Amino acid sequence: MMIEKRGNRRLMNQINVVPYIDVMLVLLVIFMVTAPLTNPGQVELPSIGKASNPPVAPIEVSIHTDQTLSLRDRSTTVDDRKLSRNDLLAAIRQKQAKNPEQAVVIAADKDVRYEAVLDIMDMLQQNQVKKVGLLVKPRGQ
Repeated sequence: MMIEKRGNRRLMNQINVVPYIDVMLVLLVIFMVTAPLTNPGQVELPSIGKASNPPVAPIEVSIHTDQTLSLRDRSTTVDDRKLSRNDLLAAIRQKQAKNPEQAVVIAADKDVRYEAVLDIMDMLQQNQVKKVGLLVKPRGQ
């Protein structure tokens, strides 16, 4: 038995990346050539008619620190009117009869107890006022 000695081969522990770079460059050229030829997608948005009624400015109920209530209708230029709870409810019902979609917002002083605000919200919701919200001031103002 004779052992033949083959050439001096060493173990290769490196990867030849040149073929990968060639493939990537060919793909890059293909994409650069074909990209301008493609049509970008056009989205056709649906259209609607113009709204018949512009949105109505909300009615503002203010709760002051001394628990007094005042009403301001933002759709008119009338200043605040101080009212009792019953008068407030009657005034809101009257305005809601003209426009049932008019919202009511509650603006309370930051020192007013949370319970007082909830009482007014509850009173309005029990009397079928559909849109009730809270008016807040953004930070920094």
